[in-house]
Amino acid sequence: MRVVFGPGRLAELGEEVARLGPRRVLVLGTPEQGATLQRAVDGLGDRAAGVFAEARQHVPAEIAAAAADRARELDADGCVAVGGGSSVGLGKAVALRHGLPAVAVPTTYAGSEMTPIWGLTEDGVKRTGRDRAVLPRSVVYDPELTLTLPVGLSVTSGLNAVAHAVEALWAPDGTPITAVMAEEGARSLLAALPAVVDRPDDLDARSGALQGAWLCGAVLGATTMSLHHKLCHVLGGSYGLPHAETHAVVLPHVVAHNAPGAPAAVAALGRALGAGADADAVTKALATEARDLGAPTSLAAIGMPREGLPDVVEQVLAAPYANPVPVTRESLTALLDAAF
Repeated sequence: MRVVFGPGRLAELGEEVARLGPRRVLVLGTPEQGATLQRAVDGLGDRAAGVFAEARQHVPAEIAAAAADRARELDADGCVAVGGGSSVGLGKAVALRHGLPAVAVPTTYAGSEMTPIWGLTEDGVKRTGRDRAVLPRSVVYDPELTLTLPVGLSVTSGLNAVAHAVEALWAPDGTPITAVMAEEGARSLLAALPAVVDRPDDLDARSGALQGAWLCGAVLGATTMSLHHKLCHVLGGSYGLPHAETHAVVLPHVVAHNAPGAPAAVAALGRALGAGADADAVTKALATEARDLGAPTSLAAIGMPREGLPDVVEQVLAAPYANPVPVTRESLTALLDAAF
């Protein structure tokens, strides 16, 4: 895949699409992104076949089907996904169904544009898979597009990306290269987010956060997901919890759970945080950083019903992921109780 990075690079979107060859592309996004979607359409000129602005979190199957139908009606031969994980995820769903080449224009720090991982939610269950067909052919990173990302969402989106790096650090198929990228991605984000909170219009801070998100997304795509992502997929798909906020809440608890079996990952995260290598100190520093940045700190605060926790435990145990520490009913119940 090709990556274009830098302030103002949205102006090159038309060139990127022309490089790929599509003549009619469907622009995908969420209802709130009207102005940004229009800028994308303007940049595409007569290559813009239409806009589908109905992307939603966790990619509901019915929305994916409607977008695919719209692409077919317009005789589109490509798509441009503008936005965060919801828009990019919808682009992946269209690519999976129709094999259409996609260009991603990220406006958050989700990082999903760098992964071959797709997800669809149907009947309250989120299914995920890997298929290189869903990888965008080109990614246009323009930090200027993140200047209007609300501070709260900037924080939770950034912590979501940090979670990608953490899981890559303890993944069974990680390599020395992914470890370096993961640590640098986490460090870049954890350094940039306080500046984003203090100065939302600081383009250098936004650029650093977006660069970190790029690295974190890339290592997520190159390694195997573990307990953290499995938990978040169940919580989001079955209970409709907001995606980025869920990652932000759950991450310190999963780090505490997995720390005994992942000392190298804990040490790398500690270096990124400036917190040393002691597992308790690293976990506390991560939780404190999230709280100080204004992220939610409990599942209760983001709408999780306590009575649903046993169901989450059963769903996670029914389809286990590779994980550095065994996951038992008792340990998972304790983790979720603490997160709640």
